[in-house]
Formats: sequence, structure tokens, C-alpha cells
Amino acid sequence: MATSSKAKKRTVRIASGRKRARQDVKLNAHNTSLRTRFRTVVKNVQKAVAGGDKDKAIEIFRSAQSVIDSVADKGIFHKNKAARLKSRLAARVKALATAA
Repeated sequence: MATSSKAKKRTVRIASGRKRARQDVKLNAHNTSLRTRFRTVVKNVQKAVAGGDKDKAIEIFRSAQSVIDSVADKGIFHKNKAARLKSRLAARVKALATAA
């Protein structure tokens, strides 16, 4: 019996289960958008650092911190992951600022 990695979803018969399934779709879409925003912000900081523009990198990093914190507060990423990422980005921005 071969089963695919994605098992066929069964329709839920109980009303509360159907409502939960509807809510899960909405929540999943929202979490996906936040996760995408998080990754985009991180990439923007990395690109600014790679470009060597000190002022732009500092400005983008400041706005990125609030996005990273809000995603961690919502539990989409672990708070330690967010702190680790902010620390690494801050170190890169600081290294760029001191080098210039």
C-alpha cells in the first residue's frame, strides 16, 4: 500500500471541527505572510550590509528589529532564534559602521 507524503484530507463532520478547519486556513495564511515578511526584512538588511551602505543598513536594521520582535512575540519563530538573528545582524551592521 503506497501512501503519498500528503495524506488525503478528510472532511470533518462535526460542526466545531469544520469551523476549526476554516479558522486554520485563515491562520495559516496569516502566519505564512508574517514569516515571509520576516525573511524579506532579514534579506534586506543582509543586502544593505553587502552593498556597504552604512546609513541605509542602520536604518533598515532599526525597522527590521520591530518586525523580528513581533514575529517572535506571535510565536511564529522562537524568541531565541529572533534574538540570535538580531544579534548577528547587529554585529554585521556594527562591523560595517566601524570599518567605514
